[in-house]
Amino acid sequence: MTDPVVGAYRAGDTRSGEVPVRSSAGGPETTVLVRQVASDASWWVIGAATQDITINMPSTLARVNSPLTIAGVSTAYEAVVNISLREDDVSTPLATGTTMGGSMGQLRPFHRTLAFQTPTSTYGALVLYTISAKDGSVASASVIRLRYH
Repeated sequence: MTDPVVGAYRAGDTRSGEVPVRSSAGGPETTVLVRQVASDASWWVIGAATQDITINMPSTLARVNSPLTIAGVSTAYEAVVNISLREDDVSTPLATGTTMGGSMGQLRPFHRTLAFQTPTSTYGALVLYTISAKDGSVASASVIRLRYH
């Protein structure tokens, strides 16, 4: 998101919570999940979720290898959901692609198999996101952590 509208922090327990983020004042909400994972006072983003994209497969922290099967439900402009498979500490995605779900506010299933090269990191993230028809920026996103074999 290029100029996000960030809402107020909502506490979960003493070490976790969430922050609502929108790409614009009227845009769809992406909830960024945060947690204190270390003994210091630092906070870490552990995922993100939007009602527009639900990832059913793989599950969070699943051990994955190539090809990766991705499934869920979505609604997006022209039904297109963008995919970026990332590894920690590497700027270039392992793989990118798109899948088709629902549109016009109707959730529909999506399914995609995505091949990727062997990562150098043990952990990474699966990022599924929609693009704004208005300006081409990221409109909403769902993100889960993964472990690579």
